[in-house]
Amino acid sequence: MQRVIETPGYVRVLGDIKKFVSENTVLVVAALLAIITSCIVTPDAKYADYIEYKTLTCLFCTLAVICALKNIKFFTVIARKIVTFTGNTRMAILALVYITFIGSMLIANDMALITFLPLGYFVLSSTGKQKYMAFTFIMQNISANLGGMLTPFGNPQNLYLYSKFNIPTGEFMGIMLLPFAVAVFLITVCVMFVKREPLVIEDNLGIRLEPKRTAFYIALFIFSIVIVFNVIPYWIGLIVIPIALFFADKKALKDVDYGLLLTFVCFFIFAGNMARLDVVNNVLSWLLDKNTLVVSALSCQFISNVPSAILLSQFTSNYADLLVGVNIGGAGTLIASLASLITFGEYSRYNKHQTKKYVVLFSAFNFGFLAVLLIVCSIF
Repeated sequence: MQRVIETPGYVRVLGDIKKFVSENTVLVVAALLAIITSCIVTPDAKYADYIEYKTLTCLFCTLAVICALKNIKFFTVIARKIVTFTGNTRMAILALVYITFIGSMLIANDMALITFLPLGYFVLSSTGKQKYMAFTFIMQNISANLGGMLTPFGNPQNLYLYSKFNIPTGEFMGIMLLPFAVAVFLITVCVMFVKREPLVIEDNLGIRLEPKRTAFYIALFIFSIVIVFNVIPYWIGLIVIPIALFFADKKALKDVDYGLLLTFVCFFIFAGNMARLDVVNNVLSWLLDKNTLVVSALSCQFISNVPSAILLSQFTSNYADLLVGVNIGGAGTLIASLASLITFGEYSRYNKHQTKKYVVLFSAFNFGFLAVLLIVCSIF
């Protein structure tokens, strides 16, 4: 009889820790930064002022309702029906990219990718067009990062800056209109180079949306958006939406990305502590006075766009350039945006042996987009 060797307990624990860190890298980094800076700036009563409670509440309410809609496959059904009418490779990829683009404006960039990347894989793999997989995923990623910049709730950093600086909605959209229009143009031009090869997709998903439940969730989604626009006090949403989903879909409440919410809390603490250090305050204030747009866009390449927005907002009142910078800064390196890491992870899952090629192509397109957007936004 073969002897079974059990894995030592500490090895399993180390394996679990490694898995947690790999799956929650941004959260772990944020927590470490919060802990380290808390050792420098001793916790006191001012810590309570670090937290943007409205941002966290709006983010939670929106994510919870989106999870409920996702659980009934609302977005998948709508997207597949659109893609089935395309007829060729170019139009199918364009539909996938535009669906992701529009989706990021409504359900945030991360959720748009989680929802629509599998659809992109299904369309290309089931029709024998895997050669377009890397390009399609990269375009979907860029669309998610840049599409969400037009609306206050499209990207997490938008929601934060919109609340922190109390930016009027019309002004917010006016600030983001130029980079948004440029992004639409660039994405469309890139996809137009795809060959028009015949493509047949059958809408055989077999899922039917329940009208009453769908309407109820859409109403909750509208309610959460109304909260973002300050029509209703945010604390009311924190009562209404959890109660409604508790009875309608408990799983939606469980599926909320609480790690993202905790990441925000950690970055709030980190940014608040950094703002109280005179050396950091002086250096960052000086750099942002020189060129807020460029500094904020470049900072995203090293610490990602959400922490860049939270940190730099402590040192400048030029929210217009900061807003544009942390949005277009989502293009560039893999760590410039959490959405890019999500896309890379999803692509790696389907194409384990082609990641190097993907990174090269990803970098070429992303830095190209970043360069064009920086030049245009700096001139105009």
